[in-house]
Amino acid sequence: MKFLVTGSAGFIGFHVASRLLQAGHDVLGIDNFSEYYDVALKEQRNDILSNHANFRVARVGVDDMAAFGAEWESFRPDVVIHLAAQAGVRYSIDHPETYVQANLIGTFNVLELARRTQPRHLLAASTSSVYGANTDMPFDEGQKIATPLTFYAATKGATELMGHSYAHLFGVPITFFRFFTVYGPWGRPDMALFKFAKAIDEGKPLDVYNRGDMVRDFTYVEDLAEAVVRLADAIPGREPVDGDSLSPVAPWRVVNIGQGEPVKLMNYIAEIERAMGKPAILNLMPMQPGDVPATEASAELLQRLTGYAPSTPLSVGVPAFVRWYRDNYSGRS
Repeated sequence: MKFLVTGSAGFIGFHVASRLLQAGHDVLGIDNFSEYYDVALKEQRNDILSNHANFRVARVGVDDMAAFGAEWESFRPDVVIHLAAQAGVRYSIDHPETYVQANLIGTFNVLELARRTQPRHLLAASTSSVYGANTDMPFDEGQKIATPLTFYAATKGATELMGHSYAHLFGVPITFFRFFTVYGPWGRPDMALFKFAKAIDEGKPLDVYNRGDMVRDFTYVEDLAEAVVRLADAIPGREPVDGDSLSPVAPWRVVNIGQGEPVKLMNYIAEIERAMGKPAILNLMPMQPGDVPATEASAELLQRLTGYAPSTPLSVGVPAFVRWYRDNYSGRS
């Protein structure tokens, strides 16, 4: 099949595109190689994807309707996986305008193009951050998401609602997946695991918020990619299952992708210390604005839809990241 993957040079997009290419699909990657973080890292990911004959990348942004639309119309994808976005919970506090352009306008363009060409399935990334101030755990897809704590989460929740309207009005089958604290090789430098490993490697203090009293549901990136690829065949409106999150009026659903096994932050740090072979210097700090003390996913719907749920333990996933980090970053100033 022909898959269009937006954000293909990004952390998650790279892994999803890799999984599709390994399965023999044709993939068109869309990425604007933004300078939010090290572009050289994005180029490295893209070089690996470009080793596949059935991959091509278009260096355009999803917010550029003319250029993006021309690539989409020429390729005519069977399935679209929309991952391009302005990432970063904390960055959205000081730079909200970038989230409007990338997340809201970019997703609007994706929806408009899907309306015109009617792909078999459109899948789009949301985030566990949409659960916001909810405290009833594990988070399940039926909970209301009316209390976002950051503008990033607000834009992601808004794209889910935008998608529902397009599914209802134009019959485009749409799945939004909410991912939980993704980590692994080729991760972004602004993510916690990368920052922690770098600080330990350089013997510098690492900032630990809420004085370490936090819990996260960690998802290994290759597990996430596997779940997304499997969800491509679980088309909304075709075969609902018990407990599904299908809309009653549209071929639209939302699915959590998480392991459902929350881990204390201090245990996570201890796993990084073991993999690095060095102790961390902890700088215990108060909670940051927009952060939440805990997340936990219900993975029941994902399991019922795909027969799969993330399961890679931290004892495997963290060392895999550390090996990649040492091969590519350790020893740099």
